[in-house]
Amino acid sequence: MTHRKRIIWARTTIGSAALAAVAVLAVQGCAPAAPAATASGVQHDLSIAAAKAVYGTYITDSDTAAAQGDEVAGLAHVADAQWYQVQGQYTALATAGTPVPMYQYSAPQFSVPALTHYPQWFLVSAQRSTETNGHLGPAVTTLLVFERVKAGQPWTLNGSAALNHGQPVPMIAKDSDGYAVEESTTDPSLLLLPAVVGPTQAAVVDQGPSHPAAALIGRGPQTTGLYTAQSARARAEAAQGLQYQWLLEGASFPQFALRLADGGALVLYGMDLDTTTEHANLVPGSPIPVPAAVTPLLAAPTEVGYHEVIADWAYQFAAIDPPATAHNAKIDVIAATGGPSFGHAY
Repeated sequence: MTHRKRIIWARTTIGSAALAAVAVLAVQGCAPAAPAATASGVQHDLSIAAAKAVYGTYITDSDTAAAQGDEVAGLAHVADAQWYQVQGQYTALATAGTPVPMYQYSAPQFSVPALTHYPQWFLVSAQRSTETNGHLGPAVTTLLVFERVKAGQPWTLNGSAALNHGQPVPMIAKDSDGYAVEESTTDPSLLLLPAVVGPTQAAVVDQGPSHPAAALIGRGPQTTGLYTAQSARARAEAAQGLQYQWLLEGASFPQFALRLADGGALVLYGMDLDTTTEHANLVPGSPIPVPAAVTPLLAAPTEVGYHEVIADWAYQFAAIDPPATAHNAKIDVIAATGGPSFGHAY
């Protein structure tokens, strides 16, 4: 793409009044399997066996595409936040010769909602290790969400999020047949409507623990930790006479939610972290360094940031939304994976 990717929110942070308002409103390949007959006699349009086949096909096809450096095939199996991350990886291969990451997965656990409608989707938790020069890195528990929008459309991996260190996989509520219970994104029995978990997290990332949203969002690497890291970057840039701004904002990605055994919900959603480093008033000055991970994404290697450098990142998050009745509970953002998605210097 030649322009900054979709922007859904205005480039402003959420004020306390607006936050209160939204809270109130608040793998191509596998053919579809026949609905599965279960012990309870309920018909499921997506069976657990079919989900396992989709997952296996994705692993095979994505590995083949990465090994061959085939961008068209690689991007055919992903969507939403995962698409922007993978597109950045193939761009880095084409412009800088950086190999597309390859992974090994083990011990997959499937959470397949008992769906009778489209879109169809399911969640997998697996141990994922990055392969580098024939060596495997440490295994990281990763959540992967797959979706098929409608009949006849391919299955895609829509997002993957690595669990925070030491974070166990949440206990998903299951029915008597072993199918997960899908959660509405507008369920009022939860601390926050799942639809506004992302914006509430963003308010803390953008404005810090003093923001009113911090009363609902737990501290952690993806909330106050991101704010601390971005604030430190802003101070470092200011010491060089530069202005640095960041904004975690919503994107046109679907949101998924599953009921947890304790009555809460696991919410999965994608967001964008947009950053700019600039000379005051965009007056031209000395060249502004471009982050190394973003350099391969520049439209031309000759781009120089005399005025401004834009560096954007696509993220997939997962959060636990506790029951509204839970005492002193907060939203806990338990998983995230981000990658560079856009860069521009002028």
